[in-house]
Amino acid sequence: MSRQNVLQAIAEYDSRGSTGFLDVYGFEPLPGYAVVHEGHSYDLRAVVGVAHRFATGRLATSEEFGSSTDGAVAILRKRGFDVTEPAVAVRPAPVRAARAPRAPRTPVARATAVREAPSATCPTCFMTLPATGICDECG
Repeated sequence: MSRQNVLQAIAEYDSRGSTGFLDVYGFEPLPGYAVVHEGHSYDLRAVVGVAHRFATGRLATSEEFGSSTDGAVAILRKRGFDVTEPAVAVRPAPVRAARAPRAPRTPVARATAVREAPSATCPTCFMTLPATGICDECG
């Protein structure tokens, strides 16, 4: 059901009037729940039921909504409509899935840089000394 289907249902609601619309489609008024569009309030279940008819060719009856109107409210809000609810309508908080506990971290041995000792240099010519420690140039 698209936003356009809901707008079609609202247009028909306006043309028939509240009582006529509810009577034609067999909906009972649902106190406290309303779709608000351009400053007018419309019966929530009736509008969704008729919008469903425009979308699928089959009227969604009030029995299909069951005792809960949460689905109809969510559908209308997703399509950008304002919906009023009675103050006693309490929505359950979303339940977050419990996370699995993290595995303990194992310390990682890190390689440390090995400092090389500075090479020995000849004090006279400042050349690097060979392993013998005697300068090849100065002797």
